[in-house]
Parts: sequence; structure tokens; C-alpha cells
Amino acid sequence: MSLSRRTLLAAATASTAAVTMTGIPAVAAGASGTDTDATLKRIIAGMSLEEKVGQLFVMRVYGHSATEPDQADIDANLNEIGVRTAAELIAKYKLGGIIYFAWAHNTREPHQIADLSNGIQRAGLAQPSRIPLLISTDQEHGIVCRVGKPATLFPGAMAMGAGGSRADARTLGRIAGAELRALGIRQNYAPDADVNINPANPVIGVRSFGADPEAVAGMVAAEVKGYQSADIASTAKHFPGHGDTATDSHFGFPIITHTREQWQKIDAPPFKAAIAAGIDSIMTAHIMVPDLDASGDPATLSHPIMTGILREELGFGGVIVTDSLGMQGVRDKYGDDRVPVLALKAGVDQLLNPPSLEVSWNTVLNAVKSGELTEARLDESILRVLRLKQKLGLFDDPYVTASGVDKTVGTTGHLANADRIADATTTLLLNDKGLLPLSRRTHRNILVVGADPASPSGTTGPPTTTLGQALTELGFSATVLSTGTAPNQAKINEAVAAAKGKDAVLIGTYNVTANSAQQKLVNALIATGVPVVAVAIRNPYDIAQVPGVAASLAAYSWTDVELRAAVRVIAGRADPRGKLPVPVQRADDPTKELYPIGYGLSY
Repeated sequence: MSLSRRTLLAAATASTAAVTMTGIPAVAAGASGTDTDATLKRIIAGMSLEEKVGQLFVMRVYGHSATEPDQADIDANLNEIGVRTAAELIAKYKLGGIIYFAWAHNTREPHQIADLSNGIQRAGLAQPSRIPLLISTDQEHGIVCRVGKPATLFPGAMAMGAGGSRADARTLGRIAGAELRALGIRQNYAPDADVNINPANPVIGVRSFGADPEAVAGMVAAEVKGYQSADIASTAKHFPGHGDTATDSHFGFPIITHTREQWQKIDAPPFKAAIAAGIDSIMTAHIMVPDLDASGDPATLSHPIMTGILREELGFGGVIVTDSLGMQGVRDKYGDDRVPVLALKAGVDQLLNPPSLEVSWNTVLNAVKSGELTEARLDESILRVLRLKQKLGLFDDPYVTASGVDKTVGTTGHLANADRIADATTTLLLNDKGLLPLSRRTHRNILVVGADPASPSGTTGPPTTTLGQALTELGFSATVLSTGTAPNQAKINEAVAAAKGKDAVLIGTYNVTANSAQQKLVNALIATGVPVVAVAIRNPYDIAQVPGVAASLAAYSWTDVELRAAVRVIAGRADPRGKLPVPVQRADDPTKELYPIGYGLSY
């Protein structure tokens, strides 16, 4: 990463940072890492304690504009944060970063996002320290995606794992990173480095590349390299590994019972690979791993894990960011007034999205004033954060342009790459009597039913409509009936009646369980005698619960790019090439595999 091209205007011995004509603290062009650190340390020395505390926080804020959000967003900000706008939030708390969410109305469309980013940077540069902000988001692709169409949306991690191409993972990072950068987003909380070995995992699942540690490690490293090529900070998560839990840390406190040896073999490899690839940041997990730290503390607050293992054992020198501090997993043992201080004492650098910024910010401020935290400890983390901002070019120019958006976001070439990559991810698990690919001559009239979960980004789907449209575009006659994740008997009867006279039924299943309403719907449709094709639109384990279908595929997500790729496979416009990146256990005996890792049929 290049250093700033601005000229350092103050002597090396100056006690305060030099400032460029634009108001951004200058970092010497062509300086060595030591010279850059010296400049950044002078910037830190010129900051007030309040500014230092603020620099450690990354916070949400409602609104599409930094200064003129809608009234509903003003009201939400006042209620949750005590300010009206992003600009007021930055002025009051001297924040180091902002995180974007679709539900906070930050990501309506590309030009609006770029304008919001510029407004946030203007607000940051209006503060005494004149330090640009690090804007971040969770753009994992697949089921976690904050920026939607017309930006390019790629298959999620497990789909990418099914494709198995590290080159494609690198392409994803390069293109997705370039589009985020054009929008003013410089830090992406991706890729997910968890190894998902628990089919019941409610929070990771298809967000993971798979269940094989070495395969996951290879995909993680490749995606990291892609983001780096776009000058984007990627973030491996959730350290020390969230792949083997049946508890969602948003709502509870998961306990991982892996031994130290198991952790080394299963959970550690992807994080080691990310560090070897030069990962810029790593996100913590709000989980307890007793064999790594017997104190009972969540990993986020664990000095033995954050400093002892991540810093000292694995040698990570970049930015450690917490998972959201509003999640229950980090709030169970200690109150919100203790969590930020304990995280910093553990070795964390960035405190993400606390439930009450006022409480957390003042807690850290008072901990320094009381001596529990030293100002030198804050300086260590601030230096890492500023190094990252400098590396990303924020001290050079934090702004983005409308022309940059138009040239980069959702271009024809980017969208074509997403479709090409998606074509290699769909996994064909069952094809009884060679039903697939469907022929328009023999199976023209198709009923499409199934679940319609909300779009991850708010811009795709609903899934049944997307599947129906894709079939229609390929010359089939599709009738769409949304049946949901829990169809009642009336809806099941309606679907059975609609199947009458059809040549095939296509059902999108969503995490089917034994004796569930979805399973009853599938069985009722099978009983009609019409061939049923099941597409698992989230976890690939559904096939174990619908044994009577004529064909079964795994799409790994319900976003348009993956669903349309599945339809191309069903219609024979693309060959099924995806291979299971996780094993599928039998429904009657979960100790045995129905399909192993690497399984996948072809035409």
C-alpha cells in the first residue's frame, strides 16, 4: 500500500501533527514504516483523551445522509444514540469508524451511499484532530449482504466452497472490494473463516466455506488477496472459531468444547492462512472456549485468547475488532459498562456497535481517568487503526466520486463474472431416473412453490418469484405459489391442487426439519405423482429430510445470483459442477453420512 503523497509540513520533532491544505493530517510520501509510525504517533500525541477514546469505536447510525436523514431516522438516532445525524454523532463522540446496515437505511443505492460516505468524511475532517473515518460493513455475499443491487452480488461462502475455485474467490474479493471502495466503504467484515462442522449451527452455516479446515483456509486466503488487490481491508471472523455451536451468539452464550488440539486442527488453519496472506483485521467471537481460557470469559474479553494466542502465538499485528457489542454472547457475564474496558484489556483495538455508545464511551474514558486503563494502552490500538487508515489511502484522499461509482459498481463485466462463478457452485445431489435437465418438450409447465425468506440486502427475490422468472426466461411456463417456511394445511392443499396437470414441481426448501410443515408439503406434493425437484435455498442438509423427491439441488442461498444459476442447471443451460463442502448426515442416523464432502453429480 502506498503512503500518502501529501508533504509533511512540520519538522520531525514537532509535538503536533502536520495538516495538509485539505485539513487531513499529512503522512510523509515515500517514508519508511518507521517514519510513517513516527508521523502517526505525532498525530496521536496531538489528540485529546476524548478523541482517543472515540477513535476506538465503530458505531451504527440511522439515515441515508450524514446531515439530512429522514425524520424517522432522526427519531431513531435520538432514541438510541442521543443525536440527530451521523455528523452530530461524529462531533459528539469523535468516532473512528461507522458501520453501514441496510436496516439503518444507509445503503439505498450506490450514489446515495457514496454521498453518505463523503458526508461522514467531511464531518470527521471538521473535528479538531481532522482524522478520516474508517467506514465498514458486512458484505459477505450470500445470506449476509448490506449493499444490494445494482451492486454486484456474488454467491455466499458455502456456495463458493462448493465451487472450490480459489481463483474465483480471489475474483470475488477483487470485484466486491472495488465496488465497496467506490462507495467509500474501506473495511469489509469478510470473509468468514469459521469451519462449519455442526449442521445445527444457527448463526454460521452457509456463511462458512465448509467443513474441511484446509479447504476453508485456501478459500479464505484467496478472498483476502482479492480484497487486498482492491485496496480494501478484509476481516477474518470469528476468532477463535464459531463453526461448532448450536447456540447463536446474538441471543446466547455459546460454549465450544474443542480441546486445544482440536482447535489447532479444525479452527485455527483458516485464521493462520488469513494472517499469512496479510489480513488487515480479525473479528472476535462472543464464545467461550474453556480449553483456550478456563476463566469462563467470552473470547472477545479474553487476554489469553486475544493477546496470548492471536497476537503472540499466531503473530497477528493488525487490527482486532470485536463482533457487535450488542450481542448477548458478550453481555451475559458482565454488564455493558464493563465490556468495553475488558475488551481493551484483552487486546482488542476496535469496539463495534455497543448497545449504548454513551455508556461504553464514558466507561472507557473513566477507566483511563481512574488508571484502570492507561493512555498508552489506548495509543497502541489507535496506532494500529491509524496505520490501517493510512494503508487504505484515507489520509491521502478519503472521498469518492460519482464518476467512480458509475465506472465501477454493477458493471456488465462484474455481473457477468458473478453469473459465471455462480454457475460452478450449484450442487446436484439427487437425479432419479435422469429427470434433470428438464426439457421444455416434456416438462414445460412447472409449478414453483416454497419459502420466501427476506432478501439479505433488501433488493433480491422473493425466491419463488425469482425461480419462476428464470424458468420463464428459459422458455418454460411457470406458475408461482409462495408457501412459506411453515405452510398450514390450507396452503398445502392449495399447492397440491395447483400441481394438478403440471409436468413438474420446483420447491425451494429452507432448513427443513423432521415432521415440519415444509416436510409435510413436500410429501403431499410427491403423493400427487408429479415429479418434484427440491432446491435447498439455504443449508444443503435439507435433502436428508425430503427423501422422496425426484431431484435435489443445493443453491446455498436465496439471492438472485444463486437461484438463477440453479435454474440454469435445472434447465440444462449449465452443467452442475458444485461439490458438497460439508457432509450431509442421514436423518434416521445422524452418526452416518448420507453424502460426504466432495459429493456432487453431473450430467
